[in-house]
Amino acid sequence: MEMLAVGLLAGVPGSATVQVTASQLFELAQAAVKRGDDATALRAYEALISDASQEVRLEARFRLALLEAKRGNLTQAAIHLRRIIDQRPDARRARLELAGILAKLGDNDGAWRQVRAVQAGGLPPAVARLVDRYSEALRAQRSSGGSIQVSFAPDSNINRATRSDTLGTIFGDFQIAQEGKAKSGVGLSLNAQAFRRLPIGTRNSLLIRASSAANLYRSSRFNDIAADVAAGPELSLGRDRLQVEIGATQRWYGQKLYQRSARVAGIWSHPIGSRTFLRMTGLAALIDNRLNDLEDGKNYAGSLQLERAFTPTTGIAANLSLNREALRSPGYSTWGWRAGLSGWREMGRMTLTASAEIGRLHADERLVLFPQRREDHYRRFALGASFRQLQFQGFAPLLRFSVERNRSSIAFYDYRRTRTELGVVRAF
Repeated sequence: MEMLAVGLLAGVPGSATVQVTASQLFELAQAAVKRGDDATALRAYEALISDASQEVRLEARFRLALLEAKRGNLTQAAIHLRRIIDQRPDARRARLELAGILAKLGDNDGAWRQVRAVQAGGLPPAVARLVDRYSEALRAQRSSGGSIQVSFAPDSNINRATRSDTLGTIFGDFQIAQEGKAKSGVGLSLNAQAFRRLPIGTRNSLLIRASSAANLYRSSRFNDIAADVAAGPELSLGRDRLQVEIGATQRWYGQKLYQRSARVAGIWSHPIGSRTFLRMTGLAALIDNRLNDLEDGKNYAGSLQLERAFTPTTGIAANLSLNREALRSPGYSTWGWRAGLSGWREMGRMTLTASAEIGRLHADERLVLFPQRREDHYRRFALGASFRQLQFQGFAPLLRFSVERNRSSIAFYDYRRTRTELGVVRAF
């Protein structure tokens, strides 16, 4: 076994460098933890993660993660656990510990995804019982938290506008002004969320959250900004979970107030077996369009999402959504649906994602100016990758490329768009 030279009391006068084996250093670190000397244990584990043996490195990193978690350094603990999983995808205990940390950080979806990845590998009875205990622990979610995502996004069509020169009407073809056509640009994309969870009894809670999203460009007339607040109970119903909320959204476009809406929504989550997860969402909203009174009215939407883990490193999700906008003008009122499929694959310290989505939309009647009612055919394809080998301070680079096309019988709604996003996401 390799001998390690370790200065356990570095910086202390009279300290010495000693030669120890990996097993001796593990014993020394364990003894330090028992007597509350975390600093010595940290130095011992950090020395062990440079050992020549992969098994020693992985064990040292796992113990280091547990120690960091105990000290409250959840981000560092999650980074160490993610490194273990990258090298050993079937490391069940590391995935379960990561699931617990993600739940404490407020990423409940990510936590459940790790649990399903463990279950996808097949479980002996003892591990199955451990998973059950972790599943119960995930229901006691973090009381408060938040998240933020930032990316730069070169975009071929920042205003989702047509490239056509003319607009067909009942009076003939009208010329479309240059400012009404598609514009390209590089934007800054921001998404942020904060939440507070107040307990109601032992298993239920009241969730209060605020979120915002913004696409910002050099020319402020293309800025698209939205802010949302919501509150409502989260109820545990056996293995299921029901969330009901009342919320309000305000949106600005080009620095001007564009739309306000108020809604009531419900989300029902249900595990199917050990590796499949079902989520159903429904909402009803009142819409106040500040630029066009004919677009005031009601919106009804529902969605169904099914997610399944095939292996600890591979999964897929399918979704179907329906949308009805019953607005003041039948020409603006629409029925629409979208269906999509997405998948992910972990390859070492990189995660690849791919998704495809199609949809249809049609208006109730034609607008007076146009010879036919609106009919849209929509499709979108996206590829993405995150690179944890380049992580810094708990964040890793993200690259995503998407192609979007909406074919419409009305030129104003007919557009194509390509977008590249380079940003940062959590490295775990």
